[in-house]
Amino acid sequence: MGDVYTRVLLKVSGEALMGDGAYGIDASTVNGIAQQVKSASELGTQVAVVVGGGNIWRGAQVSETGMDRATADYAGMLATVINALALQDAIEQLGGNVRTQTAIPIQQVAEPYIRRRAIRHLEKGRVVIFAAGTGNPFFTTDTAAALRAVEIEADVLLMTKNRVDGVYDADPRATPGARRFETLTYMDVLSRRLQVMDSTALTLCMENELPIVVFDVASPDGIVRAAGGERIGTLVGAAQTVLAAEGTVAARPAAPGQPA
Repeated sequence: MGDVYTRVLLKVSGEALMGDGAYGIDASTVNGIAQQVKSASELGTQVAVVVGGGNIWRGAQVSETGMDRATADYAGMLATVINALALQDAIEQLGGNVRTQTAIPIQQVAEPYIRRRAIRHLEKGRVVIFAAGTGNPFFTTDTAAALRAVEIEADVLLMTKNRVDGVYDADPRATPGARRFETLTYMDVLSRRLQVMDSTALTLCMENELPIVVFDVASPDGIVRAAGGERIGTLVGAAQTVLAAEGTVAARPAAPGQPA
């Protein structure tokens, strides 16, 4: 392993909680993620988590059927709360110490999001799960992850993907021979329109020079390894961060219009 991060923000998509199913929450998958989160915390890393809700509800897609977009997005926020409670319970069943905070008040089941309280929980070694996105419609949980990571001054945003072990120049599930990048700058991602996260989230990371590690949530001990500083998946960061990473120069893609 490399240097263990002091504080990380882990983004887990709703789809990652489905396992091999087509909808909902797969208990064994959630338990596996919970075990890794707990293990990463036991390394001494302060771990915060943002969960998506796509396994239950996708506001942007539902709005295409005629539902008001803001209403659809609020429903999606509630889906993330369900996922957060499932992950919270799984961590607690393993003996972990965890708190869930929501961006929209649901006091019966979770604390409201309060930045200073969240940081205090982390300092005490508790896992903190952030639910309900940013609390605003029209923003994705990717943006919520970037926002919370910047707010709590995380060292890195650990961005898990479902069955994709990094950032590729094409969809590796549909394009044989697609190339996986070891490192990328923020501008590489934006100029090539690579599917890392939405542009609002990526721009927020870029403006605050927050590194992003993209890896497969199903990778064996991937969360623990990433939190421990091991080089897995794809590193996205500022130019100086990328150049400082081992093997970066050879791994970087050529700029558009330049030979590879």
